[in-house]
Amino acid sequence: MRDLDELFAALSRAGFRAQFRLPDKDLKYLRDKGLDTVLRHADDFVAKRLAAAEPVNDGKQTPYRGHPVFVAQHATACCCRTCLEKWHRIPRGRVLTELERAYIRDVLGRWLSGYLSGPS
Repeated sequence: MRDLDELFAALSRAGFRAQFRLPDKDLKYLRDKGLDTVLRHADDFVAKRLAAAEPVNDGKQTPYRGHPVFVAQHATACCCRTCLEKWHRIPRGRVLTELERAYIRDVLGRWLSGYLSGPS
């Protein structure tokens, strides 16, 4: 797993990752529900879509829209096991550990919290 400052610096230089922005509808949802609730949703999405050693439809299991977490997953390369391995040094082919799941939550939380601390 990577240092978060190092990770976010690298993501900011990656054109594909840097293009993601939270749509107004998702920003409103994040503000209305709060970061803690949205991160509980993230925990559930990670458990159901990423945590398995070989997730169903790996590489296509995370939608690009429909929830703030989905956008954050693509922006931070937490969208599939291939990206987790490439960007976060979390190997494919085995179940995610609790520590790795907590790390993913921290990554998503950091990205999402940037929208809560910025101008409205």
